[in-house]
Amino acid sequence: MFTFTPLLGAQSPSPASQSLLEFDGGIKVLVDVGWDESFDVEKLKEIEKHIPTLSFILLTHATTAHIGAFVHCCKHFPQFKNIPVYATTPVISLGRTLLQDLYDSTPLACSTVPADALAESTYSLGNTNPNILMQAPTSEEIANYFGLINPLKYSQPTQPQQLPNAPPLGTLTITAYSAGHTLGGTIWHIQHGMESIVYAVDWNQARERALPGAAWFGEVGGEVIKELRRPTAMICSSRGTGLKKAVGLNQRDEALVSLIRETVSNGGSVLIPSDSSARVLELAHLLEETWKETGSQLNNAKVYLASRTAGATMRYARSMLEWMEKGIENDSFDFKHITLLERRSRVTKMLAQKEPRVILASDTSLEWGFSKDAIRSLASDSRNLVILTERISDLGSSNKALGRFLWEFWNEKNPAAEGDAISLASFSGDGTQALSRSARAVALDGQELPLYQQYLARQRQLQTTMQGDSGAALETSGAVGDDWSASTSTTSEDSDDEHQGRLLNTATILRHTRKKLGLSDEELGVKILVQRKNVYDWDVRAKRGEEKVFPFVAKQRRADEFGEVIRPEEFARADDEEVAPEALREGAKKENEVGQKRKWEDLTIQTRDGGRQKKNRKADTDGKGPNEGGEASDDEPEDDLERIDGPSKVIFETETLQLHCRIAFVDFSALHDLRIINNLLPLIQPRKLIFVAGDEAETGKLAEEARTVLAARAGEASNAVDVFTPNLGDTIDASVDTNAWSVKLSRNMVRKLQWQKVRGLGVVAITGRLAAASLAPSGEEEEDTPAKKKARLDAVSSTAENDKMDATPILDVVPANFSTAVRTVAQPFHVGDLRLPDLRKFLQAAGMSAEFGGGGVLVINSSVSVTINKLTNRVEVDGGAYHLADRKGDGVTFYKVKRKIYEGLAVVAGS
Repeated sequence: MFTFTPLLGAQSPSPASQSLLEFDGGIKVLVDVGWDESFDVEKLKEIEKHIPTLSFILLTHATTAHIGAFVHCCKHFPQFKNIPVYATTPVISLGRTLLQDLYDSTPLACSTVPADALAESTYSLGNTNPNILMQAPTSEEIANYFGLINPLKYSQPTQPQQLPNAPPLGTLTITAYSAGHTLGGTIWHIQHGMESIVYAVDWNQARERALPGAAWFGEVGGEVIKELRRPTAMICSSRGTGLKKAVGLNQRDEALVSLIRETVSNGGSVLIPSDSSARVLELAHLLEETWKETGSQLNNAKVYLASRTAGATMRYARSMLEWMEKGIENDSFDFKHITLLERRSRVTKMLAQKEPRVILASDTSLEWGFSKDAIRSLASDSRNLVILTERISDLGSSNKALGRFLWEFWNEKNPAAEGDAISLASFSGDGTQALSRSARAVALDGQELPLYQQYLARQRQLQTTMQGDSGAALETSGAVGDDWSASTSTTSEDSDDEHQGRLLNTATILRHTRKKLGLSDEELGVKILVQRKNVYDWDVRAKRGEEKVFPFVAKQRRADEFGEVIRPEEFARADDEEVAPEALREGAKKENEVGQKRKWEDLTIQTRDGGRQKKNRKADTDGKGPNEGGEASDDEPEDDLERIDGPSKVIFETETLQLHCRIAFVDFSALHDLRIINNLLPLIQPRKLIFVAGDEAETGKLAEEARTVLAARAGEASNAVDVFTPNLGDTIDASVDTNAWSVKLSRNMVRKLQWQKVRGLGVVAITGRLAAASLAPSGEEEEDTPAKKKARLDAVSSTAENDKMDATPILDVVPANFSTAVRTVAQPFHVGDLRLPDLRKFLQAAGMSAEFGGGGVLVINSSVSVTINKLTNRVEVDGGAYHLADRKGDGVTFYKVKRKIYEGLAVVAGS
């Protein structure tokens, strides 16, 4: 049994993708934990409902649409992070930098507490929704969550990890294949019993500059690889199939460079919104190679890559060249002409410049990345140009994203180009007004704080109930926590400069008291003795467990990955005791303020008289290359000065932009089109076909085209392929159209089986008699002896406790006394999978010439042709001058070819 349910991304404009696959035995597989820029927690309700029954999770791409909600689910959904997760190494690394960039860029990524969750509180704010933010994950938490993902390589069959209380997985295997589109993007193949599932969402068959194409074909073209051929069900995406005609790689790149060259020559700047971890690699590689090859016309303009994790993304890319297209050099992502900007202060300084420049910024929706800051600065100048590289989806909310507005504006101005992959036409905004909405976090005030405290207490109680009081309960935020807290303020390797050591940065310590949770005395229990002032007694009568024991609060040891944090006052020498410890602590606190960076150049020397001497050495930035521009100097303001450490809410500010800049479109999404799918489906030959991940119009059109193409090869109605286009929440039964039963073979039957090997598998034909389990199989009555009788009784008694009655029928040999009319003889038949490339090797090894002709025809000795009929899947041998009298001669090509074909197959017959 196999059923498929789309949780997100089916006939919907939202690009977010979530799919639930269920197999026989209660095995449930979640593929992708996608989200969109609305960050609506209501879109994750279905995932939360299925968490207790999930067996494992698969991730396909390092994009927001496929992995955006992964950290949110790990932090806020109990038991989610205990489920095994599988992805390729690039998806793990680039997904981490993507979500780090996302959470550092907008507070809305944390999502707001649902209104219904606050309605149960005793505090009331009327009908208004305060938009209280959930707890934001720290950099360490994001790294830990991605560290839980199991990395896989391509073409590596793997048996997923078995959860203790989950249904047994049996022989289920998962295998990842290249999907193109993104680095490490995956087409998943899941094999479970007779079910063979191919999950292919957002793939690209064409090879690009840096990224390889989808791995449908092996090294020898013409045939889909065996593992992806004839699946029980194929789940395919329909997004991107609305293109009229796909364009080649060179034509696409040249269109982008032409628009840039034209704008720069007129003194304007170019903004290219992109993601921060996936398609940005292809765009950055193109710009770097273009600036390397072109002359002074483009060298007058500088190129910038603005993303908070740009440095880490490019370092990961340089370390994963084996996942890229062949021929990529080691320095392809060690940029010499592109400046990386990771801090808002540097982006602001760059935007204040007047000379022409090309800005590659995150994100495509223009909702949360540096691209929003860039368009605010560039929109007023008619010389500037914004190049859209993807079709911006409609998130379905009342507040339309700025990127979606620009996409609709371009389509309105250029209706004739609808469905075109590129358009050299650019249209001026002509002062069109566009609304830009920004999200900002502010501290809670009034009744909002106790409202949030009660919500947080309920969440902690829920996690304690579901996970047990094992120390894994929900941690409190900065303003509602208790006891001592130690945190490390690291920019991690995401924003580290390659040439700057930052070991001491991980020892930034925060020591301040925090407010207690707003819990009642009954909820606190015995802990009231340590969490309430002037409380010295607690009634332990009729109490049980820890309620009868004086509470012990273990203070957290302040440490980082380099060990326990050192407090200087604890290691003062005896002759330095005149130095007041308070002064040392005050100096250390000043030196380690939140967000302040410590470098090796800043050396602090303690003097014997208690004074402090600081040696400052200004870093020499004149010699830095443009790729090292992500590091800000010490006098630049920090980006996190407005960050709220405690409980906060989000407020929205709306700004009206006057669009005078020009807008153009060049499709860099790198997704399959309608023509490729129509050519590929007859080669894959799926039994069931399911289309998801697209809007209603393109999904319906693709389904109609697929039915037409697949009907041509279906000779009979019974062989017709079922094409499904489910809506959100619809469950599709895509099981194989066969039934299987379990039987036991008798000893006599097993002794008479003659197995034949076919590509490592054993096949045999069986003719027998099926008997009920309660009947003794024929042919097994042997003379009873006391020893045999005792052994049989012992065996029966030992299994009786485990299985009272085994109802499995027994297949036994046909007794000799049965009439001839009852006996049947299995007709001989051939078993195997003949592939023309393998046959070509066999014939060449036998001394014959064998080469492929046009149309997939194998020509032997220029006289005999071998083809495989795609409709009937039969091997057809034709041609050759031969005589019936010479059919046993080795010199006759026709018969020699037929013998080689039979040698590759197994002749199975039963008697």
